This record gives sequence, C-alpha cells and structure tokens, in this order.
Amino acid sequence: MNILFITHTRIGDGVLSSGILHHLVDAYPDARFTIACGPLAAPLFVDMPRLERVIVVAKQRFDAHWYGLWKQVRGTVWDIVIDLRRSLISYVIPVRKRYVVGPIPAGEHHVAHLSRLLNLAQPAAPFLYRSARHDAAGAALIPDGAPVLAISPVAATLAKTWPQERFAALIARLTGAGGLCAGWRVALFGGPGDEIKAASLISSQDGITVFAEPDLLTVQAALARCGAFIGNDSGLSHLAAAAGLPALSLFGATDPARYGPWGGGAVCAPGGNLAALDVDAVVAAFAALMKSN
Repeated sequence: MNILFITHTRIGDGVLSSGILHHLVDAYPDARFTIACGPLAAPLFVDMPRLERVIVVAKQRFDAHWYGLWKQVRGTVWDIVIDLRRSLISYVIPVRKRYVVGPIPAGEHHVAHLSRLLNLAQPAAPFLYRSARHDAAGAALIPDGAPVLAISPVAATLAKTWPQERFAALIARLTGAGGLCAGWRVALFGGPGDEIKAASLISSQDGITVFAEPDLLTVQAALARCGAFIGNDSGLSHLAAAAGLPALSLFGATDPARYGPWGGGAVCAPGGNLAALDVDAVVAAFAALMKSN
C-alpha cells in the first residue's frame, strides 16, 4: 500500500499536521509513506516508520515546484493521497482515494480541521517520531540536573518577537527567589543564526544555549528534557508542545485559537501588538498553565 502525504512548508504547520500522519501509520500497518513538504519541515519526518522517502518541495517561480513534484510521483498508483496544500497533484496522478483539505472555518484549530478531513472521532494530537540517536543528541544538549525552563526569544518576523529585555525580566521573575521556577536552569532555544537576534539576552544569561543545532528532531529531544517552555509564536513552540511540555506561546496578531500550540497555552498581546504585552501578563498566563498541568 502506498500513501502520499503532501504537507506544509513551515515548521509549525508541519508539526500540527503530524498527528494525522501518526494516525495513518497506525491505521495502515502495511503502508509505505512518501512525504512531500517544504525544506524547513522536511527534517521532521525522517524518523517515521515505513518511510519510502521525503520529497523536498522548494518553492519556484510560476509554481514550477508542483510540476517537479508531479514528475516524481506520477509513476506510482497511490492508494491514498492526503493533500494539505490544496494543490492539483492528487487530481493528475493515479490515485484510489484522495483527501484534499479545505479552508479552515473561523474559530476551528488547525489540528481539529485536519482531523475532520479524515473523519476522526477525536483530534489527532501532533506526534513526531524520534530515534534513539536523536534522544541521545538531545541529552547531550540538556544534561541531567535541575529542571530546565526553555525560552525561545526569536521568531520569523519582528512582529512576532517579544522584546528581549522583557524576556530577561521574565526569566528573572520566574527563576529568582520565590518564583515559579526558582532554582531551575534556563535554556535559550533558537535556530541556526538566531543567536544574532538574541545576542543581548544570551549575554545576560548564564544558562544553556541551543542555537547552532540544525536538526529539528534533536532540538525536540532537547526540549523534551525541559520542564516547561515559553516562547514567541514560532515552530519551536509547536515542537515543545508536541514533546509534552507545558508550552506557553506569546501571540501578536495571529489567532491562537487557530494556530496555537496544541495542548499548550497562549497569551495574546493587547491589540495584537507584542510591544504592549507586559511581563505580569506572561507570568500570570504561565502560572495558570503550570497549574493546569
């Protein structure tokens, strides 16, 4: 049995789609899987069972990337195609059963919407397969010791980035005497190159920094060794939530009811402007999240 799973380009969207992929792996134990996704999300799927291959779909002018994907998949008769990109691919290749996602209704979370595509009784929570080698690499980044508060102070855009000095004040409040995370270690997370954006915060902290690691599953394995996560609206917040952490994401204009970390929490900036979000509001939201967990 051959299943083609066409998913997203961004890391967060790729994580949110991983739950229905997990469902398919369990539901079809004899299936072989081909994953088509953007280059950023591709590393999320390398450890999944019965993987035939990952096809990286890098955006090209005039949508030529879809033609490139068609050339790679047209020679197979697909038993199932799941298309989360609303492309034409599943209509121009041999396929027995296709599922093409539609627009997300207002107020519905992306995970619930994707789960409804397959008529699942319950939303399929994000789930990433990790090998032992990734877990060992994560343990090297976050060694045993006191609990760790994971902080991700970076994001794809400035509009999604809370000021660095407020992250510093937040860390001091939470890990200082009497704080919710008193005595905890701190680990700062970001992607390769993000250390430039977070330079002022890094220089003010004595904790662990995880910025140079390009392997997303290793990063998630490191996050899984932490006690809690606070970060901007980014792929890292979804990685943390999928690892089972109490994960609080700071949202500006994006709607967390639709794209918040599944199973985590969110605090929304007044008027969608992160510059207007104060430390007290984040501390209160984090306290509520920790209590609920």
